[in-house]
This record gives sequence, C-alpha cells and structure tokens, in this order.
Amino acid sequence: MLLSAAAVRHSADRILTLALDGLLDDWVVDLDLLPLTADFVASVVRERYPQADPPLHARWRHFVFTGRDLWREIATTRQWHSPAAAARAAIDLVTTSVLLDAGASAGWRYHDADTGLIATRSEGLALASLRWFQSGSLSDDPLDPLRVDAAALKRIDTFSLEEAFQSTATDPLLGSEGRAALLNRLGAALQARPELFALNDLPRPGGLFDAFTLRAHNGVLRASVILETLLDGLGSIWADRPILDGVPLGDCWVHPALQGATPAQGYAPLHKLSQWLTYSLIEPLEIAGIRVCGIEELTGLAEYRNGGLFVDTGVIMPRDSAAWSQLYRVSDPFVVGWRALTIALLDRLAPPVRTRLGVAPAAFPLACMLEGGTWAAGRLIAREKRANGGPPFSILSDGTVF
Repeated sequence: MLLSAAAVRHSADRILTLALDGLLDDWVVDLDLLPLTADFVASVVRERYPQADPPLHARWRHFVFTGRDLWREIATTRQWHSPAAAARAAIDLVTTSVLLDAGASAGWRYHDADTGLIATRSEGLALASLRWFQSGSLSDDPLDPLRVDAAALKRIDTFSLEEAFQSTATDPLLGSEGRAALLNRLGAALQARPELFALNDLPRPGGLFDAFTLRAHNGVLRASVILETLLDGLGSIWADRPILDGVPLGDCWVHPALQGATPAQGYAPLHKLSQWLTYSLIEPLEIAGIRVCGIEELTGLAEYRNGGLFVDTGVIMPRDSAAWSQLYRVSDPFVVGWRALTIALLDRLAPPVRTRLGVAPAAFPLACMLEGGTWAAGRLIAREKRANGGPPFSILSDGTVF
C-alpha cells in the first residue's frame, strides 16, 4: 500500500492537514502566501514558455544545451533495427542518469570536451551521465556501446564513477561512493528479475520496454503502472532504507506525527527518484508506440528545488529558528515533513497557476508545472536568497536522495 503514487499523495495530504491544524512539531504553513507563490511561478512559466506549453518534467530536458539536444544528436547517428531497440537504449540511458541525479556539491562541475560546455548541478550530472553512456563504459558488448548491462553496472567502483564525472579533491562530486554502490545494486536487481529486465535480451534497464509492452492494454499504459513496476523491481537498490514485512520501501520514511491502526500508516512515502524516472520513461515509450495515460495520477517531486520554493516564499517555515544552521539526515522528521508538505502544496499550487496562465488542467498537467515551472522558480529564488543557490537547509546526502 506504500508503493504507489496514491499512497504518496494520501500521506502528504495527511501531513499538510496536521500542519494546518498546528499539530506538526517542525513546520508551520501559511496558505495566505500561496497566491503570491502562484504569481511568481506563473511569471517564470511565461518567461520560459510564452505559449504556456512546457513539456513534461523529465530527464530529457537536461540533455539540451543552448538549443542542442545532445541525446538526439547521438541517437540519430545510430541505425536502430526497430523502434523497440531505440526505446531500450533510451531507457538504459535515462534510468542510470536519473538514479545518478541526487544533487551535486556546489563546487562540482563537468567540462564537456565535445562542446566546450561547463555544466553544474542537475545539468552537469545529466551531461556527465550521457557521455559516460555514450562511451560504452556501461555496455558489455563492444559492438553496441549505447546500452547498459547489469554485469557492467556490478563492476563499477567509486574510482571509475569519479573519473567519468570529473570529481576531484578540490571540486568533489557529493556522494560518489553511494552513487557507485547504487549502480552496483541496480545491476544485481536487474539480474534478479529477468521477467522484468531480460525478456528479450541480457538483463538491462531497457528490458523494461518489453515488460511494459506486456502490461499495456491495446497499446495504452497507465503511468501508475510504470511507477508501481519500478517500485517493485528496483526496491532492493536502495541501501539503509526502511523494510516492512520483508518489503523494501525505498524513499519512504517513518514520521512520528502519522498515527494509524497499522505500522504502514506511520510511514510517509515520497518516491522522488522513482517518480521522476516514471515521468522520464513516458517519452521513449510513446515514441516507440506505447501511449501513456493517467499522468495526473503521479505527484510532484519531493526535492529541494520544489521544497525550497515554498520555504523561500514563506509558505512553509520551520518552527525553530535554529533549523537554518543545523545538519539533517534524510530520515529526520524535519526533512520528511518538509518533503511531504512540498508534495501536498504542489497539488494546491497547480490550480491558481493554471488560472493565471489561462490554461486547462488537461493542457497543463502537474508535470508541466514542475518543468515550467516550480523547479525553475525554486532555482531562481534560491540564487536570490543564497550565494551558492543551494537548498535552504543543510542535509547530509549519500547521493541517493538529495
């Protein structure tokens, strides 16, 4: 019951209700400031997309630099023997790239020799992961470099990852050891579930294309099915995460304010990277002929750009002024509550943003607001508030959440 988007939304709403009733220890919420936040987000959307038509929030946006779609440039040089083959390669790339995107230290940067670009943060991580994939270092087939094999993932070590991501002693990549270990566990998970990842090939993330083809009905696949498949198949890749009744819960945490008749009701599921991966799988599936429906069933993403937006606009504020200078773990109730409030408030922000833009929900789903949108607005206001443009709070990261 915790491994779904519906569970994420339900839990987040419970925590918001507690906050509005004054029953949350760490946070206060001021909904009177939400209209001003909607004004700000709508203005950012208009600036970035004058026709109010942003695409879905997906990893593919981060492969575009100065108008150049670097993945498209790579993909068009390859003669794919079928749309399915192209989809499998795209899923290989985006899966590893999303899982590697959990924030980078402020000083880290990636210099791309092919373009001369210097990229940081999410864009830098995207570019580094793209070039790593392109190099064939994640493939076990010398004749097919544009693939990711489970066996190759299991061989990755911290040194090879830091080399690929140009991590140095002076400008280190945050959590590189944790990221390498995550890819090792991904390789093991792929091998353990051939019915998901190896129906027509050796175990690889792209094997999901064949699993999703079987799960589609008349060529249509629900986004919630994508997410639930990911949460089932990849649950074992997350280290030091809660396990309930033998089931690994992933990005799902106990929160003391949540009470219920069963242990599961005490958890706040968030599933940030899994949901972002779900959003990012939609395009390669649709290009290959599988239409994805029910995208609105997914939630916003509980990460520090969206969460920082609500803090920096004053919609949510910590009760204790000492919070600004403390160091938190991702499992701390302070962080879990912040992330859950972010999800619930994104749902409440979407209607007034649409009203200001004059667009209907069908034309401007939540995923478009994230892209248009709250993520960009969160980054913009962070730069105004803090010299390094980072999150409003200090959070100890292992490279798999923040």
